[in-house]
This record gives sequence, structure tokens and C-alpha cells, in this order.
Amino acid sequence: MTDIRQELLEVQKKLKAPKGQKNNFGDYSYRRAEDILEAVKRVTTQPVTIDQEVVLIGNRYYVKSTATFGVFTMDSISVTAFAREPDEKKAKMDESQTTGSASTYSKKYALQNLFAIDDSEDDPDSKDNSTIEKKPVERKPLLRKKIS
Repeated sequence: MTDIRQELLEVQKKLKAPKGQKNNFGDYSYRRAEDILEAVKRVTTQPVTIDQEVVLIGNRYYVKSTATFGVFTMDSISVTAFAREPDEKKAKMDESQTTGSASTYSKKYALQNLFAIDDSEDDPDSKDNSTIEKKPVERKPLLRKKIS
């Protein structure tokens, strides 16, 4: 019998889940939870499940997603992620789309945490878009003429 932790470590080493989706509006690539699950199926036969529930924390509702590896073993491993609806609704989304977005977000991040998929450098969700990055101005040295 294989130790589930060792098997998860092997899956984390082998897993390739490229960002195969493209957001043309925001001009970035991303991966869906379904893309991660498809990639997992290529490297292991262990089942992965995702359970979701809505929980109240303080005065806010969150979607809680728990991704579990090795469901049918005595020693499974689970990771949980939370997401909530924004304080203000985006103009183009109705209420069900806003909730669905939080659900999708928490599911994807639970899977990414479980399988140690780190894309913090390329992840549009990890960027601080509140300020505009200023590029340094390249300064050329002044040429001096020798006066005789």
C-alpha cells in the first residue's frame, strides 16, 4: 500500500496544468479547475473530490471549497480555500453569476493549493492593479566638448 503523502508528492512533481484558457478582454491566460482535474487524471488514478458549502464568517458569506486527494484511502489529504462575493457587484454580472464566480474561484484555488501549483508571478489575481507602474527614465550622459 502506497503512502498517500508520498503519492501526492509524486503527483505534485509530475503535474503539468498549463494555462490553456485565454481572456481576450484582460489579455491574460488562465486555467480552470476542470483543467487542473484533467491534468491530475493523466498522472494518478487516485480520486480527487471537491466539496463546497456556503459559510457565514462575521457578517459575510463565503464559498468554502475543500479539495481532497485519496478519497478512498484511510489517510486522505484535504485543502480548503474560501472566496466571497465582492462588496459591490460588477455591472455586467447578475447575482447568480457573482456567486458562481466566487464558487469557481474557491474551487480552483483549493485545487491549486492541494497540488502545489504556484503561479503567483503570472496570476492576474495576485497583481496590484491599483497603481500604475512607472518605468525608470533612461538618462544618457552629457557629452562635453573641450573648448580650446
